[in-house]
Amino acid sequence: MSFEDVSEALARGCSTVVIPCGAVEQHGPHLPLCMDADHADALAERIARSLDDALIAPTIKVGCSAHHLAFPGTISLRPETFEGICLDYCTSLARHGFRRILLFSGHIGNFPVFQQMLPQLRQAMPAGVEVVAFTDSTGWIGAWRRAVAGAGGDPDHVGGHADIAETSLMMVIRPESVRPDRFEAGYLGTLSEEQLRDMWANGIKSVTHNGIIGDPHGSSVAIGERCFDAIADLLVNAFRK
Repeated sequence: MSFEDVSEALARGCSTVVIPCGAVEQHGPHLPLCMDADHADALAERIARSLDDALIAPTIKVGCSAHHLAFPGTISLRPETFEGICLDYCTSLARHGFRRILLFSGHIGNFPVFQQMLPQLRQAMPAGVEVVAFTDSTGWIGAWRRAVAGAGGDPDHVGGHADIAETSLMMVIRPESVRPDRFEAGYLGTLSEEQLRDMWANGIKSVTHNGIIGDPHGSSVAIGERCFDAIADLLVNAFRK
């Protein structure tokens, strides 16, 4: 869009803007580093269309991925850097007249940072501007499990990272990037609170040697389409509330 296109959209009452966020981080030996950013790009279009009259800001492609830095190619922002970028996005968009700013992430690792920054983002906005961020990781993983089961896959292969859900999603979004000959199982089962604390403090290699939480075996386009629909619906319903 040109600036005139945006101006015309605002003039006709389009006051909602979606800010997709992603990550550039390892996703096992079988998926590309861009997985989360690509997922966010695809979800943003579905969300904006479902909300009727909303625009999409450029995706913030790099997120907070310090726990993946043991794997080459991962790029991570400090939480304060990520917060600063989100703040600058929001203040710029609010200045132009957007009144509802919706943040979401294709990388679940950004959710805790959203939770921490949200009060500051809201405080920095002028009167009448609402900032919303989706942070329900339990709801997200649950939606994936139900979607995988509904498409005939094994919900126990859902772990949340480079698993059957994410691999199937990339078969839909960027199929040429998926390497089935490199499929490996990673950590299987639910991470305990202690394991989660260890992962955040010492990196994902403390719980999985290959960077996978879950198992990509059994991935398919049908599962990917079901997972995509499930998360898009989850986000749209949350933002409508």
